[in-house]
Amino acid sequence: GRYRLVAARACPWANRTIIVRRLLGLEDAISLGTPGPTHDERSWTFDLDEGGKDPVLGTERIQENYLTRFPDYPRGITVPAIVDVPTGGVVTNDYPQITLDLSTEWTAFHRDGAPQLIPDAGPERDEMFEVIERVFTEVNNGVYRCGFAGSQEAYDAAYERLWTAMDWLEERLTTRRFLMGERITEADVRLFTTLVRFDPVYHGHFKCNRNKLTEMPALWGYARDLFQTPGFGDTIDFAQIKEHYYVVHEDINPTGIVPAGPELASWLSEHGREAFGGDPWGGGTAPGPVREGERVDPEHTPLR
Repeated sequence: GRYRLVAARACPWANRTIIVRRLLGLEDAISLGTPGPTHDERSWTFDLDEGGKDPVLGTERIQENYLTRFPDYPRGITVPAIVDVPTGGVVTNDYPQITLDLSTEWTAFHRDGAPQLIPDAGPERDEMFEVIERVFTEVNNGVYRCGFAGSQEAYDAAYERLWTAMDWLEERLTTRRFLMGERITEADVRLFTTLVRFDPVYHGHFKCNRNKLTEMPALWGYARDLFQTPGFGDTIDFAQIKEHYYVVHEDINPTGIVPAGPELASWLSEHGREAFGGDPWGGGTAPGPVREGERVDPEHTPLR
Protein backbone atom coordinates (compact mmCIF):
# COMPACT_ATOMS: atom_id res chain seq x y z
CA GLY A 1 0.00 0.00 0.00
CA ARG A 2 0.91 3.61 -0.39
CA TYR A 3 0.59 4.35 3.32
CA ARG A 4 2.46 3.11 6.37
CA LEU A 5 1.14 3.23 9.91
CA VAL A 6 3.89 4.02 12.40
CA ALA A 7 2.70 2.87 15.81
CA ALA A 8 4.74 1.91 18.86
CA ARG A 9 3.31 -1.09 20.71
CA ALA A 10 4.24 0.57 24.00
CA CYS A 11 1.96 3.57 23.47
CA PRO A 12 -1.75 3.18 24.30
CA TRP A 13 -2.83 5.77 21.73
CA ALA A 14 -0.85 3.99 19.01
CA ASN A 15 -1.79 0.51 20.20
CA ARG A 16 -5.44 1.09 19.37
CA THR A 17 -4.60 1.82 15.73
CA ILE A 18 -2.76 -1.51 15.54
CA ILE A 19 -5.84 -3.24 16.96
CA VAL A 20 -8.30 -1.61 14.55
CA ARG A 21 -6.05 -2.23 11.54
CA ARG A 22 -5.97 -5.92 12.45
CA LEU A 23 -9.68 -6.24 13.28
CA LEU A 24 -10.60 -4.72 9.92
CA GLY A 25 -8.00 -6.69 7.94
CA LEU A 26 -6.15 -3.69 6.55
CA GLU A 27 -2.70 -5.28 6.59
CA ASP A 28 -2.37 -5.29 2.80
CA ALA A 29 -3.65 -1.73 2.43
CA ILE A 30 -1.58 -0.11 5.19
CA SER A 31 1.79 -1.52 6.22
CA LEU A 32 2.99 -1.30 9.83
CA GLY A 33 6.17 0.19 11.25
CA THR A 34 6.85 -0.27 14.96
CA PRO A 35 9.32 1.98 16.77
CA GLY A 36 10.93 0.62 19.91
CA PRO A 37 9.54 1.31 23.39
CA THR A 38 11.85 4.15 24.41
CA HIS A 39 12.62 7.54 22.94
CA ASP A 40 14.42 10.76 23.74
CA GLU A 41 13.37 14.38 23.31
CA ARG A 42 13.84 14.07 19.53
CA SER A 43 11.28 11.30 19.02
CA TRP A 44 10.62 7.60 18.70
CA THR A 45 13.32 5.57 16.95
CA PHE A 46 13.22 2.46 14.78
CA ASP A 47 15.83 0.78 16.96
CA LEU A 48 14.14 -2.64 16.76
CA ASP A 49 14.67 -2.82 12.99
CA GLU A 50 17.84 -4.07 11.33
CA GLY A 51 20.35 -1.26 11.08
CA GLY A 52 18.15 0.97 13.23
CA LYS A 53 16.07 2.06 10.23
CA ASP A 54 12.48 1.41 9.23
CA PRO A 55 12.73 -1.10 6.36
CA VAL A 56 10.16 0.71 4.22
CA LEU A 57 10.70 4.37 5.08
CA GLY A 58 14.47 4.15 5.50
CA THR A 59 14.42 6.56 8.42
CA GLU A 60 15.92 6.19 11.90
CA ARG A 61 13.30 8.37 13.60
CA ILE A 62 9.70 9.21 12.84
CA GLN A 63 10.84 12.80 13.38
CA GLU A 64 12.49 12.65 9.95
CA ASN A 65 9.12 11.90 8.35
CA TYR A 66 7.48 14.81 10.14
CA LEU A 67 10.22 17.16 8.98
CA THR A 68 10.01 15.88 5.41
CA ARG A 69 6.55 17.39 5.14
CA PHE A 70 6.88 20.20 7.69
CA PRO A 71 10.54 21.34 7.90
CA ASP A 72 9.74 23.70 10.77
CA TYR A 73 7.29 21.40 12.56
CA PRO A 74 6.77 23.09 15.95
CA ARG A 75 4.86 20.47 17.91
CA GLY A 76 5.62 17.18 19.60
CA ILE A 77 6.70 14.21 17.48
CA THR A 78 4.07 11.61 18.32
CA VAL A 79 2.75 8.21 17.32
CA PRO A 80 0.59 6.95 15.79
CA ALA A 81 1.30 8.61 12.49
CA ILE A 82 0.41 7.64 8.95
CA VAL A 83 3.18 8.25 6.44
CA ASP A 84 2.87 8.59 2.66
CA VAL A 85 5.52 6.12 1.52
CA PRO A 86 6.38 7.71 -1.88
CA THR A 87 7.11 11.13 -0.36
CA GLY A 88 8.15 9.98 3.12
CA GLY A 89 6.02 12.68 4.73
CA VAL A 90 3.57 12.30 7.60
CA VAL A 91 -0.03 12.57 6.41
CA THR A 92 -1.73 12.63 9.82
CA ASN A 93 -1.04 12.06 13.49
CA ASP A 94 -4.62 12.71 14.61
CA TYR A 95 -4.83 9.67 16.88
CA PRO A 96 -8.55 9.93 17.78
CA GLN A 97 -9.48 10.29 14.12
CA ILE A 98 -7.18 7.65 12.63
CA THR A 99 -9.16 4.69 13.98
CA LEU A 100 -12.45 6.29 12.96
CA ASP A 101 -11.10 6.83 9.45
CA LEU A 102 -9.93 3.22 9.24
CA SER A 103 -13.53 2.18 9.91
CA THR A 104 -15.27 4.68 7.64
CA GLU A 105 -12.85 5.78 4.89
CA TRP A 106 -11.12 2.47 4.17
CA THR A 107 -14.19 0.23 3.80
CA ALA A 108 -13.19 -0.86 0.29
CA PHE A 109 -10.14 -2.54 1.81
CA HIS A 110 -11.83 -4.19 4.81
CA ARG A 111 -11.58 -7.98 4.98
CA ASP A 112 -14.66 -10.12 4.48
CA GLY A 113 -16.38 -10.47 7.85
CA ALA A 114 -14.80 -7.36 9.36
CA PRO A 115 -16.75 -6.09 12.37
CA GLN A 116 -18.65 -2.81 12.24
CA LEU A 117 -16.84 -0.92 14.97
CA ILE A 118 -18.90 2.25 14.52
CA PRO A 119 -22.68 1.75 14.65
CA ASP A 120 -24.93 3.26 12.00
CA ALA A 121 -26.19 6.77 12.65
CA GLY A 122 -28.75 6.75 15.42
CA PRO A 123 -29.11 6.42 19.20
CA GLU A 124 -26.54 3.62 19.55
CA ARG A 125 -23.87 5.61 17.74
CA ASP A 126 -24.68 8.72 19.77
CA GLU A 127 -24.41 6.77 23.01
CA MET A 128 -21.15 5.15 21.92
CA PHE A 129 -19.53 8.52 21.34
CA GLU A 130 -20.78 9.70 24.73
CA VAL A 131 -19.14 6.64 26.31
CA ILE A 132 -15.95 7.24 24.31
CA GLU A 133 -15.82 10.85 25.49
CA ARG A 134 -16.14 9.87 29.14
CA VAL A 135 -13.62 7.05 28.80
CA PHE A 136 -11.16 9.40 27.08
CA THR A 137 -11.53 12.26 29.54
CA GLU A 138 -11.75 10.32 32.79
CA VAL A 139 -9.83 7.07 32.15
CA ASN A 140 -7.49 7.25 29.13
CA ASN A 141 -6.35 10.71 30.21
CA GLY A 142 -7.30 10.21 33.84
CA VAL A 143 -4.39 7.89 34.60
CA TYR A 144 -2.00 10.49 33.18
CA ARG A 145 -3.54 13.24 35.29
CA CYS A 146 -2.75 11.13 38.35
CA GLY A 147 0.75 10.25 37.21
CA PHE A 148 1.82 13.75 36.26
CA ALA A 149 -0.01 15.70 38.97
CA GLY A 150 2.16 18.57 40.16
CA SER A 151 0.69 18.83 43.63
CA GLN A 152 -1.12 16.73 46.21
CA GLU A 153 -4.28 18.70 45.54
CA ALA A 154 -4.10 18.03 41.80
CA TYR A 155 -3.40 14.34 42.41
CA ASP A 156 -6.27 13.94 44.86
CA ALA A 157 -8.71 15.53 42.41
CA ALA A 158 -7.44 13.40 39.51
CA TYR A 159 -7.59 10.23 41.61
CA GLU A 160 -11.20 10.90 42.60
CA ARG A 161 -12.21 11.55 38.98
CA LEU A 162 -10.51 8.38 37.76
CA TRP A 163 -12.11 6.09 40.30
CA THR A 164 -15.55 7.61 39.86
CA ALA A 165 -15.27 6.63 36.19
CA MET A 166 -13.81 3.21 36.94
CA ASP A 167 -16.73 2.48 39.27
CA TRP A 168 -19.14 3.57 36.54
CA LEU A 169 -17.47 1.18 34.10
CA GLU A 170 -17.51 -1.65 36.63
CA GLU A 171 -21.24 -1.15 37.11
CA ARG A 172 -21.92 -0.87 33.36
CA LEU A 173 -20.00 -4.05 32.58
CA THR A 174 -21.73 -6.02 35.31
CA THR A 175 -24.82 -6.31 33.10
CA ARG A 176 -23.38 -6.40 29.55
CA ARG A 177 -20.53 -8.15 27.81
CA PHE A 178 -19.12 -5.14 25.98
CA LEU A 179 -19.48 -1.40 26.50
CA MET A 180 -22.30 -1.12 23.97
CA GLY A 181 -23.86 -4.50 24.65
CA GLU A 182 -23.45 -7.66 22.62
CA ARG A 183 -20.67 -6.78 20.16
CA ILE A 184 -17.31 -5.08 20.01
CA THR A 185 -17.21 -1.40 19.04
CA GLU A 186 -14.66 1.39 18.84
CA ALA A 187 -15.42 2.15 22.49
CA ASP A 188 -14.03 -1.22 23.57
CA VAL A 189 -10.80 -0.67 21.65
CA ARG A 190 -10.27 2.65 23.38
CA LEU A 191 -10.87 1.33 26.88
CA PHE A 192 -8.89 -1.88 26.41
CA THR A 193 -5.54 -0.21 25.77
CA THR A 194 -5.75 1.54 29.15
CA LEU A 195 -6.99 -1.50 31.06
CA VAL A 196 -4.26 -3.78 29.74
CA ARG A 197 -1.64 -1.31 31.06
CA PHE A 198 -3.35 -0.74 34.39
CA ASP A 199 -1.72 -3.29 36.69
CA PRO A 200 1.71 -3.36 34.98
CA VAL A 201 2.04 0.44 34.94
CA TYR A 202 -0.73 2.76 36.08
CA HIS A 203 -1.49 1.16 39.46
CA GLY A 204 2.02 1.79 40.81
CA HIS A 205 3.88 4.07 38.41
CA PHE A 206 1.00 6.57 38.15
CA LYS A 207 -0.28 5.99 41.72
CA CYS A 208 -3.73 4.84 40.55
CA ASN A 209 -3.72 2.38 43.40
CA ARG A 210 -7.15 2.16 44.99
CA ASN A 211 -7.64 -1.20 43.30
CA LYS A 212 -5.81 -3.38 40.87
CA LEU A 213 -7.69 -4.28 37.73
CA THR A 214 -7.67 -7.87 38.96
CA GLU A 215 -9.69 -6.74 42.01
CA MET A 216 -12.58 -5.40 39.93
CA PRO A 217 -14.57 -8.47 38.81
CA ALA A 218 -16.49 -7.04 35.87
CA LEU A 219 -13.64 -4.97 34.45
CA TRP A 220 -11.14 -7.78 34.91
CA GLY A 221 -13.42 -10.31 33.24
CA TYR A 222 -14.12 -7.86 30.41
CA ALA A 223 -10.41 -7.14 29.92
CA ARG A 224 -9.59 -10.86 29.76
CA ASP A 225 -12.46 -11.44 27.33
CA LEU A 226 -11.01 -8.84 24.97
CA PHE A 227 -7.42 -9.98 25.52
CA GLN A 228 -8.38 -13.49 24.45
CA THR A 229 -10.19 -12.14 21.37
CA PRO A 230 -8.08 -12.18 18.15
CA GLY A 231 -6.93 -8.67 17.33
CA PHE A 232 -6.65 -7.48 20.93
CA GLY A 233 -4.28 -9.51 23.09
CA ASP A 234 -2.11 -10.52 20.15
CA THR A 235 -1.08 -6.87 19.72
CA ILE A 236 0.08 -6.48 23.34
CA ASP A 237 3.78 -6.53 24.21
CA PHE A 238 3.96 -6.30 28.00
CA ALA A 239 7.74 -5.98 28.08
CA GLN A 240 7.72 -3.00 25.72
CA ILE A 241 4.89 -1.39 27.66
CA LYS A 242 6.78 -1.55 30.95
CA GLU A 243 10.09 -0.49 29.45
CA HIS A 244 8.49 2.56 27.89
CA TYR A 245 6.92 3.96 31.04
CA TYR A 246 9.57 3.03 33.59
CA VAL A 247 12.54 4.11 31.45
CA VAL A 248 11.21 7.17 29.61
CA HIS A 249 9.54 8.80 32.64
CA GLU A 250 12.77 9.63 34.45
CA ASP A 251 11.08 12.24 36.64
CA ILE A 252 8.69 9.62 38.02
CA ASN A 253 11.13 6.68 38.07
CA PRO A 254 14.67 8.15 38.24
CA THR A 255 16.34 4.75 38.79
CA GLY A 256 15.02 3.42 35.49
CA ILE A 257 14.36 0.06 37.13
CA VAL A 258 11.67 -1.89 35.27
CA PRO A 259 9.54 -4.12 37.54
CA ALA A 260 9.53 -7.84 36.88
CA GLY A 261 5.82 -8.40 37.48
CA PRO A 262 2.95 -8.79 37.41
CA GLU A 263 2.51 -12.38 36.23
CA LEU A 264 0.76 -12.74 32.88
CA ALA A 265 -0.75 -16.22 32.88
CA SER A 266 -3.98 -15.02 34.48
CA TRP A 267 -4.81 -13.09 31.31
CA LEU A 268 -5.66 -16.47 29.79
CA SER A 269 -7.87 -17.66 32.65
CA GLU A 270 -11.57 -18.28 32.11
CA HIS A 271 -13.68 -15.13 32.28
CA GLY A 272 -17.22 -16.42 31.87
CA ARG A 273 -18.34 -13.38 29.90
CA GLU A 274 -19.91 -15.59 27.22
CA ALA A 275 -22.82 -15.99 29.63
CA PHE A 276 -24.02 -12.53 28.59
CA GLY A 277 -24.60 -13.88 25.08
CA GLY A 278 -24.14 -11.87 21.93
CA ASP A 279 -21.51 -12.11 19.22
CA PRO A 280 -18.26 -10.13 19.50
CA TRP A 281 -18.13 -9.80 15.72
CA GLY A 282 -21.74 -8.69 15.24
CA GLY A 283 -22.36 -11.36 12.61
CA GLY A 284 -18.88 -11.08 11.14
CA THR A 285 -15.83 -13.23 11.76
CA ALA A 286 -12.59 -13.09 13.70
CA PRO A 287 -9.42 -11.98 11.91
CA GLY A 288 -6.99 -14.65 10.80
CA PRO A 289 -3.57 -15.35 12.29
CA VAL A 290 -1.18 -12.47 12.92
CA ARG A 291 0.96 -11.75 9.89
CA GLU A 292 4.54 -12.98 9.80
CA GLY A 293 6.79 -10.18 10.99
CA GLU A 294 4.05 -8.59 13.09
CA ARG A 295 3.92 -11.13 15.90
CA VAL A 296 4.70 -10.07 19.45
CA ASP A 297 7.83 -11.65 20.94
CA PRO A 298 6.57 -14.82 22.65
CA GLU A 299 8.64 -13.91 25.71
CA HIS A 300 6.57 -10.73 26.10
CA THR A 301 3.06 -12.24 26.10
CA PRO A 302 1.21 -15.18 27.65
CA LEU A 303 -0.27 -16.03 24.24
CA ARG A 304 1.31 -18.86 22.27
